[in-house]
Amino acid sequence: MEKLKNIEALKNLSKRIKEETFKPDTPRIRVCSGTACTASGTPKVVSAIEEEAGKKGLNLEIVKTGCQGFCQKGPILKVEPQEIFYQKVKPEHAKWILNYTVIGDMPYRQGLYREDILSEPVPEMTDVPFYKKQLRIALRNNGLIDPHNIYQYIAVGGYSALEKALSSMTPDQVLNEIDKANLRGRGGAGFPAGKKWKHTKGAPGKIKFVIANGDEGDPGAFMDRSVMEGDPHSLFEGMLLCAYAIGAQYGLIYVRHEYPLAVKNLGIAIKQAEELGLLGKNILGSGLDFTLDIREGAGAFVCGESTALIASLEGERGFPRPRPPRLSEPRGGAWGYPTNLNNIETYACVPQIIEKGADWFLGIGTPNSPGTKVFALTGKVVNTGLVEVPMGITLREIIYDIGGGIMGGKKFKAVQTGGPSGGCIPAEKLDLPVDFDSLSKVGSMMGSGGMVVMDEDNCMVDVAKYFLSFCQSESCGKCPPCRTGTYQMLRILEKITSGKGEEGDIEKLEKIGVQIKRSALCGLGQAAPNPVLTTIKYFREEYEEHIHDKYCRAKACSGLGVFSIDHEQCFLCGLCKQACAFDAVKETSRSFFIDQDYCTKCKACYNACPIGAVKIEKQKKQAVS
Repeated sequence: MEKLKNIEALKNLSKRIKEETFKPDTPRIRVCSGTACTASGTPKVVSAIEEEAGKKGLNLEIVKTGCQGFCQKGPILKVEPQEIFYQKVKPEHAKWILNYTVIGDMPYRQGLYREDILSEPVPEMTDVPFYKKQLRIALRNNGLIDPHNIYQYIAVGGYSALEKALSSMTPDQVLNEIDKANLRGRGGAGFPAGKKWKHTKGAPGKIKFVIANGDEGDPGAFMDRSVMEGDPHSLFEGMLLCAYAIGAQYGLIYVRHEYPLAVKNLGIAIKQAEELGLLGKNILGSGLDFTLDIREGAGAFVCGESTALIASLEGERGFPRPRPPRLSEPRGGAWGYPTNLNNIETYACVPQIIEKGADWFLGIGTPNSPGTKVFALTGKVVNTGLVEVPMGITLREIIYDIGGGIMGGKKFKAVQTGGPSGGCIPAEKLDLPVDFDSLSKVGSMMGSGGMVVMDEDNCMVDVAKYFLSFCQSESCGKCPPCRTGTYQMLRILEKITSGKGEEGDIEKLEKIGVQIKRSALCGLGQAAPNPVLTTIKYFREEYEEHIHDKYCRAKACSGLGVFSIDHEQCFLCGLCKQACAFDAVKETSRSFFIDQDYCTKCKACYNACPIGAVKIEKQKKQAVS
């Protein structure tokens, strides 16, 4: 790999590689090799394709790409030039895909996507409903290139934004372009990246750091992981442009230890960029010096908070620090130097803005939330996976048009956005546009991009308890409002969901939650009560049923309701009696019944009944004489 000595050498290399790479007449299969598809069997599929291609003597190019998004249907792949999309591919499908599509130029129908068994299969990826409304900026190269091959990144336009910046733009022009684009931080807070860059650039001192936050501690979130695994050079290019704009010399990528594939791919990409002269000293003869290194985190959720992340980088315990000083100021950043910190997705958007211009970016999304956002769509939705959509798209479009609606045809109840400290949004808000301001108005937030869909079988009190228990267990314990406040809230929720709730518990939750939001040290602590406060706001009747009627309408909480057996429905299988450990299910010559004096409301009989003959009803209130 010959080192590029100047910008002209990069231009020549780019021109040559574009002509030589991904030739349109070459048969090609782009196989998703992200974490989800790899776990579903991609390596075996690739081996089978290579073996079959060898037997048939085919000149076939296999590109092992990053995450292509449709994790629910993995392993997935696309055959070119026909653009045929295959899902749930197994090793035994390899010969049929090669025979039908690569050799025969027609689809292998059994491997195509279809919405149900009666619908017609959909051959092309762009026609699959999951992909139709997506627009990829941050994930533009996922599914196109091999992350282990820097030349493939250059072939699809990689490092052209850096070339443009170094050859025809001053650092201030780069900074002003990002500021004009109003690129808001995709890590959760939504603070404009341009304002942050300007503040760091204006800080005194010659030494500055550019740090990428790849901690991503939200359960079920894997947006940043997919960029690091599948397109690491777009992250590097964004960080290089930031370094050029603010005058930084050193870069660090903070990655959670649980992302081994991301760490591996980042390491390979850094080595290749250094060998090509795109990282290191005097990059492309421009005088820009920028070195890049990886730091692995220990897995603490709080280290996603900026000051705690810096403490962890420095070898200290991941505790948040009071501000000011801000990270962008002396004594506030890494090792006391001014530091710019953005998350992975934010940096990945930067090259496209510099290459296509701020006006192009402002033409996507909404006026105050331009561009796109990547979401990890999970929960009770038919199609789960990674989606990138324009800001301003509605929740309904994401859940029903892209996600395919609710599993089993059940009723949608709520969606939780923003990770474990985000808010729960009810069904009446389904047409809410998804942007920073709209989500904030309803008590939720964008967060890093987690989106958990819930249906009628979810108890919202139990959901609030689940998310709060995560925040409480992950609390660093530094400040009393978060440390003791979340503990007290969790104790009240546990009491309510076990049938021991009392009058005034809802008001206590609201009071403590508001106090935590006002007084916790860091943003994570301040947001921790959100799931509880939003579920009380939108689902207060469920809290009241738990407390006053000792009843859970979703039948999710043990210790609530009155258990009985519907004799007309029961077919006397006896499974309920076998499941009961307390001898509460009694048997007569013609039926079973539940003795309320022995029943502990553990739900064992309810879960064991195969036909739903065991019923849970509200506790009847005794008449006051």
